[in-house]
Amino acid sequence: MDFIELVRKRYSCKKFQPDKAVAPEKLERVLLAGQLAPTAKNSQPQHIYVLQSETALKMVDELTPCRYGAPLVLAVTYNRKQCFTYPGDRYDSGAEDASIVATHMMLAAAEAGLDSCWLNFFDPDQAAKALNLSPDEILVMLLDLGYGAEGVRPLPNHEKTKDLGELVSYR
Repeated sequence: MDFIELVRKRYSCKKFQPDKAVAPEKLERVLLAGQLAPTAKNSQPQHIYVLQSETALKMVDELTPCRYGAPLVLAVTYNRKQCFTYPGDRYDSGAEDASIVATHMMLAAAEAGLDSCWLNFFDPDQAAKALNLSPDEILVMLLDLGYGAEGVRPLPNHEKTKDLGELVSYR
């Protein structure tokens, strides 16, 4: 499939088939896409938690109303001590690195015939505590993963985009 076609096809799934498991080979392909994602100085500060047990999914449900019945959730984190620090020592690449990793996995999921939803509707501190993360590990997002329920469709605003001229400037 053409890349732009894949990007257009992918949408944030808001209702999953909770009993249809993600095949291990599809999950492995999604995780491989994250492993191959570029990070600053190839530091690879990311860590992915595959949340699929009943206990782990119940924890996600306590953190956010947005699991939408997904049978699997990927928690994407980065270690602040392992990422690149910009000159001036005020900023690091952790959030951008983890976001690139997450985006690669989300698009690989679409290519594999899986649906997904990028979640950021949760309290990061509460989620870090629930996941028992170290103080140096920062949770960037949760990614619902699975198969969309029968009849599920993108939200009405899915194909609505700003004009490219509003989003791009040439200097």
